[in-house]
Amino acid sequence: MAPSKVYFTDMRCRIGTSLLDKMDKLMLAAGVERINFQNAFVAIKIHFGEPGNLAFLRPNFAKTVADRVKKLGGMPFLTDANTLYVGRRNNALLHMDAAYENGFTPLSTGCHVIIADGLKGADEVEVPIEGGVHLKTAKIGRAIMDADIFISLNHFKGHELTGFGGAIKNIGMGSGSRAGKMIMHNNGKPRVAHDKCVGCRTCARYCNQDAITFNEEKKASINHELCVGCGRCIATCNFDAIDTPWQGSSDDVNIRMVEYAKAVLDGRPNFHISVVNHVSPNCDCHGENDAAIIPDIGIFASFDPVALDKACIDAVNAAPVIPGTVLGDRIGNQLEGKGEAACDCASHSGHSGHAGHTGHTGRHDHFHVVHPSTNWRSQIEHAEALGLGSGNYELVTIR
Repeated sequence: MAPSKVYFTDMRCRIGTSLLDKMDKLMLAAGVERINFQNAFVAIKIHFGEPGNLAFLRPNFAKTVADRVKKLGGMPFLTDANTLYVGRRNNALLHMDAAYENGFTPLSTGCHVIIADGLKGADEVEVPIEGGVHLKTAKIGRAIMDADIFISLNHFKGHELTGFGGAIKNIGMGSGSRAGKMIMHNNGKPRVAHDKCVGCRTCARYCNQDAITFNEEKKASINHELCVGCGRCIATCNFDAIDTPWQGSSDDVNIRMVEYAKAVLDGRPNFHISVVNHVSPNCDCHGENDAAIIPDIGIFASFDPVALDKACIDAVNAAPVIPGTVLGDRIGNQLEGKGEAACDCASHSGHSGHAGHTGHTGRHDHFHVVHPSTNWRSQIEHAEALGLGSGNYELVTIR
């Protein structure tokens, strides 16, 4: 099979040319015009960002995509589905308030916001999953399935349960209704290391299922009968006291998420854009964001979401590490624990980074260093097996 083409443009802008100009040029170079947009409803799937988080994509990127869709004759709308966990996006009213607060209004983006699974997260369509291994159907937000064309626009970053969040996660997990998200999450059950737990109760405040209790010694425990495996507690613990105990749990979530993405994309035109900037270690679902772990890289686009994710992860793993971030600190701690000199990650430049060290299997697999209990490769492997796309790609640079 010939490699899929992934188009890339960096963040450099000469005077007179904006990054948004380059993004539009990238979409055209990648062939978005090959889609017949005339009079078509076009879902632009995006993450609006939890209020308080500042790493999410700026609305300007969404406007650039919406403007191009309209020029090609389409009728775009921005969309996302409601969340499982505590926050300001778990029903449509709060979700739209959050989107507007973060700048995603019709005035700023040129198109409307439609919450895909409705007021309470129950407006869904049960969609067959061709070739599904774990699942045979997926519960997808109705507005997403009603669209004629699907475009994913995602912020590429780390994730505490899936390793990274890219196109596949934006499509699969992001398009699932609340019930669908629970189905995708329900095999990843975290545990608490009591020797690390300080009883701060932060995890319990962020648990939407009331699954976390505390014993007389103020140590947390998680009731797996109530837990849906959303991973929120893992990310909110500042003491690394919560993780997933089974290797398969991250893989199971990734596999189910891939199968949901397959259900969303099958049978209609689709196109995918990933912006690799402000690469935070955790999901934009948090009401905060930690410092970016690598420098900004650029924008990628492709008709193949699997190739797109693989190109982005390769670029991130090849990038220099920013000192003083969670990634820089953990790499330093790992090396010191082995009695080795700390790696001067910041001295590497461009895309040479750590490729000469260990490729994608060693200590400089950036997202695995940040979240050791995750296995991002299972996303790519299952997506290829399911026919969603190919991890084999040709990178085409657009200046």
